[in-house]
Amino acid sequence: MGFFLVMKAEIVRSWIITRRYWFRTVTGLVLSYGMLLVLVLGFLFSQGDPSGAPQIAGVPSPVSLMPAQQGEGILGIVSQDSEKATNYILGFIIGIFAFGVVGMFSQGLQDMAGSGVLEQLCMSPHGLITNFLARCFVGSIMSIFSSSIMVWMVTKTVGGILHFSFVPVFTLLFLTFCNLLGFGFVVGGLVLVFKQVGQVAIILRIVLFALAVLAKEELLARGWAIAAIMHAMPITDAAICLKKVLIQDVGFAIFVHPCFYWLIASCIFWTTLGMGLFRYFEDWSRSKGTLGAY
Repeated sequence: MGFFLVMKAEIVRSWIITRRYWFRTVTGLVLSYGMLLVLVLGFLFSQGDPSGAPQIAGVPSPVSLMPAQQGEGILGIVSQDSEKATNYILGFIIGIFAFGVVGMFSQGLQDMAGSGVLEQLCMSPHGLITNFLARCFVGSIMSIFSSSIMVWMVTKTVGGILHFSFVPVFTLLFLTFCNLLGFGFVVGGLVLVFKQVGQVAIILRIVLFALAVLAKEELLARGWAIAAIMHAMPITDAAICLKKVLIQDVGFAIFVHPCFYWLIASCIFWTTLGMGLFRYFEDWSRSKGTLGAY
């Protein structure tokens, strides 16, 4: 019951902030749309001409002379390889989601310790874990909602197609959230003990972001060592499954894909490990009297 009470309070607080600062919300979506589109274009053109046509020095590519009206989207050049562009778009969004969830624990706990809020949360009747679960859950829902808008806008721009199947997408998002939540609790436990872990947390978040963008089944076929590392990371299998459902339209067939079973195993592992370590580090910090120290 305590979890739902805290979650209700967080929903009300988030709605008040969004309504009061609506200009910030709108401009944030517009700027995020532009940045995401630029990143996708940069990734596409860094790999050469999307059309695959040979280029001659001093002679413009045929694709660069092609009018945008011939493409399915506004950008005729990118629409020549819209599936690859959509793959990058989805990878970036999943990476941003992972970056944000883990950041709620690393930067969020660090800021609370500095402002003195952390001790108040620990002394509340609901406890630190319940408060953080509710905050992360509400924050993730808001992130998924805004990210869905950006994905739709940028995908339409590049002429891509997304296939939405409610049950597989909802299941994968839930497992992805639980997976990242467990990993975030591990990072949060380190914050409770060592306080200043900003550099390590940033590196971990960048690694998760890169894996979400570049994750594909071909990486898993490069030897058992690389496959083991990829499966151990909390975002790889989730990104592969989500891309298959939303881009390749595999639908319910994803439930028999090997990456889905690896995702379930990873979810169980990271959630159990994260909750256990966070509780242990919280008790250790309480016993040492350093829980609210900065």
